[in-house]
Amino acid sequence: MKDEPFIIERTFNASVEKVWEAITDKDEMKKWYFDLAEFKPEIGFEFRFYGGPPEKQYLHICVITEVDKGKKLTYSWRYDGYEGISYVIFELSPVGNKTKVRLTHKGLETFPASNPHLAKENFAAGWTSIIGTSLKEYFEKTN
Repeated sequence: MKDEPFIIERTFNASVEKVWEAITDKDEMKKWYFDLAEFKPEIGFEFRFYGGPPEKQYLHICVITEVDKGKKLTYSWRYDGYEGISYVIFELSPVGNKTKVRLTHKGLETFPASNPHLAKENFAAGWTSIIGTSLKEYFEKTN
């Protein structure tokens, strides 16, 4: 059980094209995700950002590893100065005129167990808030 990825699925009242734009356009991403200096949905593109609890911000280092436009986006996710690497996978599926988003974050068990900020429960809470609340509200505002 410990090595199972975190998975969240939500269906949004938005087209696949609109959802793809939301997860790949840095100007749209900052409205619901993180404010990234740059982002390109191209294999090998590296992006960085700070995040974490107010008392401890972590430099996230991510590299795009897979792009299937309108269907799938995968990137590595690691922390500067810490062991471990994980992968975030966005998969999009049309459901009528809506879009199902399936986010998988795998490899969480590779992060140091001694660091409570990098515990799976924190990723579950974070992604549930980001996908379940922030992205949902983003689409409600843009439709």
